[in-house]
Parts: sequence; C-alpha cells; structure tokens
Amino acid sequence: MKKTILSFVILILCNGLFLFSCTTAEAPPNYVITDSDKIKTEIPAPETVLRSIHDDALVGSPAYAQLRYLCKDIGARLSGSENAQKAVEYMQRVLDSMNLDSVYLQPVMVPHWERGEKEFCQIIGNDKNKINQKVLDITALGGSVGTDGRIKSEIIAVNSLDDLENLSKKEAKKYEGKIIFVTQPMNAKFINTGSAYGACSSVRVRGANYAAKVGAKAFLLRSLTLANDNHPHTGVMVYEEDGKKIPAAALSTISADYLEKLLVKAKKENKSVEMELQLNCQTLPDVLSYNVVGELRGREKPEEIITVGGHLDSWDLGEGAHDDGTGCLQSVEVLRLIQKIETRPKRTIRCVLFMNEENGARGAKEYARLATEKNENHIAALESDSGGFTPRGFRVQDSIRLKVIQKWIPLFEPYNLHKVEYGYGGTDIRPLGDSGTLLIGLEPDSQRYFDHHHAKTDVFEAVHEREFLLGAAAMASLTYMMAEYGIE
Repeated sequence: MKKTILSFVILILCNGLFLFSCTTAEAPPNYVITDSDKIKTEIPAPETVLRSIHDDALVGSPAYAQLRYLCKDIGARLSGSENAQKAVEYMQRVLDSMNLDSVYLQPVMVPHWERGEKEFCQIIGNDKNKINQKVLDITALGGSVGTDGRIKSEIIAVNSLDDLENLSKKEAKKYEGKIIFVTQPMNAKFINTGSAYGACSSVRVRGANYAAKVGAKAFLLRSLTLANDNHPHTGVMVYEEDGKKIPAAALSTISADYLEKLLVKAKKENKSVEMELQLNCQTLPDVLSYNVVGELRGREKPEEIITVGGHLDSWDLGEGAHDDGTGCLQSVEVLRLIQKIETRPKRTIRCVLFMNEENGARGAKEYARLATEKNENHIAALESDSGGFTPRGFRVQDSIRLKVIQKWIPLFEPYNLHKVEYGYGGTDIRPLGDSGTLLIGLEPDSQRYFDHHHAKTDVFEAVHEREFLLGAAAMASLTYMMAEYGIE
C-alpha cells in the first residue's frame, strides 16, 4: 500500500514538473530551449491531435471577431496607407496577447500609390452616330498614371492581349491616339477559377505596355471575374522600365458587355464610338512599413522553421476580407490552435503577415532576404491567399515531397481535405523557394473567390465563419504534421 501511495506521489510530482516547465517555457518573449523542454513525453496520436485542432477551431475561436475588426474597424489596407500601418499595429497587438515565444516587426520600404477621386468614364453621344451618352463602371488599375484631367478619344476593341501584341506596324497606325479596349474575358470552362484567372491575368499586368507601343492614349480591359455585375475589379499593372506610361483601367463585366456590343454594332455601321475618361491616381514616394511576425519555437529542432502566412495589405476598393484578411487571421489561428496541443511540436512554427503582396511583394522579398542573411533553415512554407472559403486541400509545389504530404491524406479525409496535388504555393512564399523551401498553398473552393477579388464586394460580410475556421484548422493540421514529423 505504501509503495502504491509513493508511486502515485512521484507520478503527481513528475506531471507537475512537466506542466510547470511548459507554462514557464512559453512566457519569455525571447525563448531559449532548456533541458526541461526536452523532457520525453508521449506524443498523442495524430488522429487525436487533428480532431482536437478542428474542435478548438470550430468552438470558441476568436479569429472571426479579429477578422471583423481588421475589415470593419480598419478597412482597406493598401501599401503605404494610414490603414496599412493601423493593421500592422493591430496584428502586432493580437500576436503580443498570445504569449508566443517571440513577436517582432520586419521593416520594409513599400510603394505608395493612391487612387484619388473616383474615376469617370462615359460614352459620348452625338447626332451623327446616334449613340446615347452612358456612364460606365470603371476602376483604375493599381500603379496606373492618371489622365491629367479628362481625356477624350475614339475607343477601339481588340479581342486579346495576343492580338494586341502581334499587330503589324501597318495595322498599328489606326490605334494611334485612341483608347484601346481588350475584351478578353476569363474562360468560364475552367473548373478551377484560379486557372481561369491565371490564363488572362497578363492582360491586366502587361496590356498597357502593348497599347502604348502602338501609340494608344489609354488602355481598358474587362475586369478579371466571372461574375456578371457592376463592380469593376482593380489589380496591379506594371509599366516597362523605359516604356511610355499611359492610363490603365478595368470595366465592370456589365459595362464591358455593353461597350463590346456597342463597338460591334458601330463597326457594322461603319461608325466610331468616342469616350471621355478621367483617372486621378498618382504614385507617391515609398513609405516605411512592416511584416508582422510571431513564432512558437520547436522543442527539439528549433532551427528548422515552418512559415505560415498571408498578406496584410489589400486593395482599396473593399475591406480586404477574402484577399487576404482571412489568410492573415487563419495563419494567426494556426499558432493558437497548435499552442493548445499538450506537447510543443518538434520544429519552430512562424506566422508571417506579409506587407505589399498586391503591388510589389516587397515584404516577401525582404523576409526571404533576411532569412538568407541569418542562414535560417526554412523547411516548408504554407500560404493562404485564395479566400476564406471551404478548404479542399493543398497545392504542393514540389513533385517529390508532394508524396510525403500525400501519405497523410487518410488523416485529412475526415475533414474533407481530399485534394493534395502539385500546384502553386503562393506569391509571398515564392522567394523562399530559391533556398529549397517546400512551398504549399491552401486550396479552398474557388468558385466564388473571383466574385470578390480586388472589388468593393470583398467585405467581411462575404466571409462565412465556419468555412473560414475550417480553413484555419486545415492549415493548423498540415502545419502540425510537418512540424512534428518532418517532410523528408
């Protein structure tokens, strides 16, 4: 009987020692691995951990309320703006409140582009061609120059970027001084709308350069969305370094349909269509901003780092909810969910909220540069930047290590995470790939994402709480597996 009591007391003391070591180890802001952290404990079965991750995500998570604050109380967060700085300060406070091993900011200089007053675009009517005046829904593309007042010119349609690029010198003459409108839509035949977007995003990024080369006065395109509505979608465009800069803007799909039909009709009747256009945007000097970083150090291999992240900046039309407030708060939630697991994972997990993904990816480049400078070993990086919709699985940007992740599919299937395939990881983690880091993207259902992407409809109300939290749980599940069991 005495031996039984003695054994029970020893067991209580050992358990107390373990609990005390875990509690004190997580408190300091600059965590140092000690022997007490390396006490061998029984690692719970992965099925048990993944179940607890989903339970904790779906009941009592603060992430949706935090997303609401980011979207409604702060709002749009374009790089270089006052709201972007407010978002940095808010997310730093959130991470500081979580008792992580370290929280810090990484300074980075970012571009500062402002839209200015609302754009104006109107079809001009006159008695000669009997075309009625009509105001169209339009938005300047990010990085565009302004029109310096209102410009007036004939508008000519071109079917695709390839057609514009391949114009002969003889044909190009008729485009001089005109406004060029590329009518190319996203291809609705793609099942994954991300593939449809990728197939024509170059129209937005490079179209103004080709239009400028044939002497065009301005460039328009159809918004990159499959939704049929009056909401134009912005997005970055990039001027060639030594090329002529002309104003560039996107029409809503309804306005684009109207204009395209009008131009077809006018061509048949040998008539022209004129347009008035005004963009008030400008690029200002670069501004100091920050990546926001928080981490949990690994218990056995802290030098091996797994990064999870999203981008904190957003375009200025909406609230940056799906793009990419959800990705940011899901990444923060990964840390919270893994903190709740009884045993600290073997490897370090670092959450990074990147600045300036939308119009330069400078935060991503600076993060990777510093990682190389510090000789950090990033074994994997997981990004969420495809919206906060129901998670389907993961895109793994390495055909060999993909097989390692696919071995865990039976663990993921109870949560409908059945799609683990080769694919693009993400813009913010891409620079880490140069050092051999495994790049992975969360793959949510894609059907509604481009309804909101870069438009004023990208607001908090468009995010379904349960879908968003399931995405966080999916990220935490894969992150835990990689942190505990490695990827080789």
